[in-house]
Order: sequence, then C-alpha cells, then structure tokens
Amino acid sequence: MESKRKTIDCRDYPSANHCTVAISADSEDELLEAAVQHAVAVHQHQDSPALRTQLKSLFKDAATTA
Repeated sequence: MESKRKTIDCRDYPSANHCTVAISADSEDELLEAAVQHAVAVHQHQDSPALRTQLKSLFKDAATTA
C-alpha cells in the first residue's frame, strides 16, 4: 500500500513573523514531530495534545512530481 506524502505550510496560516516554512514527510507521525518542533521553536507555541491535534488537522496531501 502506497502512502501519500503529507505537508504543512506556514504560508497558508499567516503569522506575525511572516513565516514561509513548508514541511513535508512520508509519514504523518514524522511530519507531526517536525511541525511541533517548528511551532514551539519559531512560533512560541506550547507542545500540548491540543496543538498536536490542530497541526494534524492542517496536513494536506503533498503535490506529487512525475
């Protein structure tokens, strides 16, 4: 079974610091960990179950390349 690459892009959710980071991964778990680390380090969020749920809801299928 082929998994779809997932992505999250800060440009879709404008912030005060005008972050333009996009993160993608083949695994939702891997993407979630990277997104949480970014949200805490750059956007000063607190790591919490609520943050993780919110971030995961923002994941999108990444565009595929041929």
